Amino acid sequence: MKVIVTSIFVQDQEKALKFYTETLEFVKKHDIPVGEHRWIALVSPEDQDGTELLLEPNVHPAATEYQKKIFAEGIPATMFGVADVHEEFNRLIKLGVKFTMEPTVMGDVTLAVFDDTCGNLIQIAQK
Repeated sequence: MKVIVTSIFVQDQEKALKFYTETLEFVKKHDIPVGEHRWIALVSPEDQDGTELLLEPNVHPAATEYQKKIFAEGIPATMFGVADVHEEFNRLIKLGVKFTMEPTVMGDVTLAVFDDTCGNLIQIAQK
C-alpha cells in the first residue's frame, strides 16, 4: 500500500491553483469539473507519476473550522520536501511569499513555514 493522493483544504481553488503552480512550481495533472467545484490534482515536476496533491475546496463546515483552527495555532497543514531549504526560502521570499518561520535546524532536519495565501501554513523540510 502507498499514498497516491493527499489533499489540502483551500479557500479558493483558482487562487490555490495559481499559487501552487506558478509560485511553488507544481504541475497540474488533473483539472476536472465536479459539480460547482473541481478535482484539481498537482504533482511534483520531479515525480509526475508520484503522489498527487488535491486542492480540496473547504466548503464543508468541519473543513472550514479545521483549517481556521490549525492556521490560528500555527500548525502546518502539510510538509513538502526540498533539496535546500535556504535556497527555496530565498526563492520564495523574492516572489513575495510570507514566512512564519525562517529556516531553522531541528536535529537532522532544517524546516521553514510559509503562508500559502489559501488558508494554510505549509512546512518545507530538508533532511
